[in-house]
Amino acid sequence: MTADSVSKKDITRRAYLMFVMAVVGLAAVFFLPAGTLGYWHGWVYMGILLIPMVFVLRYLLRNSPHLLERRMQMRERELTQKRVVGFSAIYFLAAFALPGFDYRWGWSTMPVWVVLLADLAVLAGYGVIIRVFVENRYASRTVEVAIGQQVISTGPYAVVRHPMYVGVLLMYLASPMALGSWWALLPAALIVPILVVRIVNEEQVLERDLEGYREYKHKTKYRLLPGIW
Repeated sequence: MTADSVSKKDITRRAYLMFVMAVVGLAAVFFLPAGTLGYWHGWVYMGILLIPMVFVLRYLLRNSPHLLERRMQMRERELTQKRVVGFSAIYFLAAFALPGFDYRWGWSTMPVWVVLLADLAVLAGYGVIIRVFVENRYASRTVEVAIGQQVISTGPYAVVRHPMYVGVLLMYLASPMALGSWWALLPAALIVPILVVRIVNEEQVLERDLEGYREYKHKTKYRLLPGIW
């Protein structure tokens, strides 16, 4: 058995373990606050996230296992990013647990068509992230520059410098409505300053460690939203 096969086997095991943990974690965050398994918004949302995730995992395991391994790295090296991750955990609990309490006590009245449109927006954001995976095999979860990494300026990277965060922004801002809660839009809005801080620090790291990134910044002017920022 080769070292590569052992490594791929380990990546596969870790990937599916993290998938199971995601299923359990999301179910706990949605259904415990709701106090019932009849919270249909949670089931639909989990399906939108997890069903495509199975196919993405299989694709990455077959075609780019090292990208998948990079996506499973969780430990940030930059102090600013460590703080962002810590604050994001609080944000995640607030933004994703609140809809369950909202459902339990009936705080929000949201038409089904709004929920379904928001589900489509979440799916669209997920699609943007998958497109980034196809274009950039260096798309790590943590902020770092890998050995041999090159600047990617094609595909969505020709439009904005951080297209993955475009998908993240769309997903997270649509999630409260997909989960049937108007009130959860308040904590969900915190994703905007969180991403701003993360992107500003990430660009400092990329300018410092990634050859050609300064030139890329001049070519692709906007970080996140064309014409705005």
